Amino acid sequence: MPDAVLFDCDGTLVDSETLSSEVFCELLGGLGHAAEPSEILRSFRGRQLATCLAELELRYGVLPPDFEQRFRARSAEVYRARLREMAGAAELLRTLSHPACVASNAPRAKIELCLEATGLSQFFHRRIFSAYEVGAWKPDPGLFLHAAEVMGAAPARCLVVEDSAPGVAAALAAGMRVVALVHEEAPRWVPEGVAKIRALPELRALL
Repeated sequence: MPDAVLFDCDGTLVDSETLSSEVFCELLGGLGHAAEPSEILRSFRGRQLATCLAELELRYGVLPPDFEQRFRARSAEVYRARLREMAGAAELLRTLSHPACVASNAPRAKIELCLEATGLSQFFHRRIFSAYEVGAWKPDPGLFLHAAEVMGAAPARCLVVEDSAPGVAAALAAGMRVVALVHEEAPRWVPEGVAKIRALPELRALL
């Protein structure tokens, strides 16, 4: 039985990555660049935004100086209007008896917006950890180690729930047990030995 459960946010608790990919394509389209949301999602899932922007510049050339600001502002509008929880998230959290927190590569303001927009903030009582505040982005294990320390749990006694290769790698590097929430059949990014679930309520069987 874990002493703490550490949840990623985007793509794990809330379906924000699908919307973010659409916003990327919308903004790139305005610059005359064609991009498919599914390809953007596949390339950038779980990665730090700065890394994503650098890769976009390699593909399409130098982006406008305010591209990141426009992306964040437009994403916030879309989240407020359309963001939904991942299937079964509230159901799972409502019955979870373990101490839980959110540890995300995103800025705190985005995490809080996503949790508020989907009604999930009530389950975390400000137990939110942002890579921007720690200075360590997944796959670096620093964010998870910091969250475990604050939660008063030894890394080996933590369970991490992630939906991306960087997140799973960070959890393993931190010496934590990890469960991968997968969105496709036979995902190649999940290392051998890592448990997989297709929906959050399945996590109960592993707890």
